[in-house]
This record gives sequence, structure tokens and C-alpha cells, in this order.
Amino acid sequence: RDATQAALLDGAVGVTIGTHALFQDRVRFQRLGLIVVDEQHRFGVQQRLSLRDKGPEGQATHQLIMSATPIPRTLAQSLYADLDVSTIDELPPGRTPVRTVAIANTRRDDVLARIGEVCAAGRQAYWVCTLVEVSEQLSAQAAEETAALLREELAHLRVGLVHGRMKADDKDAQMRAFKEGRTQLLVATTVIEVGVDVPNATMMVIMDADRFGVSQLHQLRGRIGRGQYPGLCLLVTSAAPDTPARTRLDAVASTRDGFRLAELDLAQRHEGNVLGADQSGRSVLSMLRVLDHADVITAAKDLATRWVSQDPDDPRLADMVRSTEEMATGDLMEQG
Repeated sequence: RDATQAALLDGAVGVTIGTHALFQDRVRFQRLGLIVVDEQHRFGVQQRLSLRDKGPEGQATHQLIMSATPIPRTLAQSLYADLDVSTIDELPPGRTPVRTVAIANTRRDDVLARIGEVCAAGRQAYWVCTLVEVSEQLSAQAAEETAALLREELAHLRVGLVHGRMKADDKDAQMRAFKEGRTQLLVATTVIEVGVDVPNATMMVIMDADRFGVSQLHQLRGRIGRGQYPGLCLLVTSAAPDTPARTRLDAVASTRDGFRLAELDLAQRHEGNVLGADQSGRSVLSMLRVLDHADVITAAKDLATRWVSQDPDDPRLADMVRSTEEMATGDLMEQG
């Protein structure tokens, strides 16, 4: 680690791939010019700003942020023209349709029967839980307890287990066994949300699905339908019909379009503060609503673009930029 940090600082390394560790103050760069943030919805505003600020003083650091389901604040920023947007609106080659259904947790026997059918046909399945261990505070199923129970209920199947508290070698061994087909059902927490590619896995059961956000559900669902067979994703919930939680799950079940889901998330959770750190919640704007007034925002963006291109030295522009920066800085400092 020390050698890598020294290489970053003296410029010996041109490209660095890292986790949240890159945000730490002690990690410095000689001349940071481009930041690529994958799965952007998993990071906070301050984290992204801390990385951007590692660039050369007085020079802009370019940023490319990627997400299948942008968080509300980011979606709002794209409409407010703070971000340029490129959209990939088609699935990668080789993907097959995934049917998603929200069902009541009282239908456990039906779920087990379907898993048995899928595995008997030679395919594999995921069973996703929210917790690693049993919690008295939450009624959500725990991965370890669930794996033990499923090994009894589905004794004819080979059941694996993977979660974030396992040692790296044990976790890798479990994932390798599943990928190679030596286990048929993998009980897991959200550690499988990204970076897992098992084409033979065609079914996913997400327990307590109402506890997950829209983006997480969409990312998890993306682990199936990656081979020649269509996928089935079951969102198991105790939420009653016509409740906001069940409505959200029904919406996820109705589309695989990540941007459509991002708009749904924005409508339900609101855009937060595009000048501050809140990534959701009520807007600081008193008269404008992103989804309701997108035409007004677009017209204002076009007008501002023409104004800047025609008269970039207009002193009023500098005053506006300064005022906006002061608002943003003040809000971020207030929120810590």
C-alpha cells in the first residue's frame, strides 16, 4: 500500500483502480485529471467531492460517473444541466428477459417448489437476505439462519452461503463452487449485487424486498438472465397491497429500464439539494419540481447556454457563479 501511494504521488502510476480507500486524505496524486466512478449510487456526495479535490489546484478534474439507476440528486443534476448525459438504452449482447414478480411472504412453499423445478432442470438460483446474522431489532431473515433452514427444506439440493463477514478465501471458494455448478442454490447478502456473472443462474429470490432501495433491487436482478435461459426474480414481501412499499415493488416488477426506475425513485424520494449534499428529500427550490417542470428547466438550460456562448465575459455571469458556489459551499459545510 505504501509503495502504491508513493507511486501515485510521484506519477509513476498512470491509472489507479481502487475502492473507498481512494477517498482517504493520505492518498494523493501527482496530477489527477480524470475520475471514473462506477456504481455511482453507492457513493456519497462528500466522497465524490473529496476525490475531485485531489486534482491540481486551479485545474478542473474531469469526472465520468456511471450507474444503472442514478440517485434522485444525480438525475436532477442531469436535468439542471450540471451533468452531460450519455445513455446506453439497450442490454449487452447475450442477455435474456427477466420476469419480475412481487409476492407475499406467505407463499414460501410456492417459492421452494419453483426453486426445486429450476434446479431439477439443471439451472441455479440465488436467495438474497438483508442480514448476515439474526437481529432482535429487525424481522428480516438472516443469511446464515436461512442457509441452515433451506438445507433442511431442500435437502436434495446443494446450498452455498456467501456474505460480507466471511474471510476472503472462504467467500471466493463459495462463489467458485456456485459458478462451477457444484452448488445449486446460493444464499447471499448484497455482496452479490455487482461483479457476479453466472450465466446458468436463472432465478433469484429477494426476501424482505421492501427493505431494499430501487437501485439495489435493479442491480440484484441484473445477476440473472445473463445466459441463454430467461430469468425469474421474486420480490418477497410482507408489505400490504396499496402501501408505498408494495407500490414501489410493483413498479420495479413492471420494468427493467433503469432510468424509468430512477425517475420513479425521484418521484417518491425527491431530488434533495443539487447545490448541497442531500441525495434525496425535499428540494430547496420553492417553485420548481424536476419531473413536473422539465420543459422549463430545458428551456432555461438552452437560454443559459446561448448567453454564455454569446457573451462569456458578461460580469453578471461571474456574479451568478460566485453566488451559486457560495450557496453550495455553505450548505455542504452546514451538513458536515
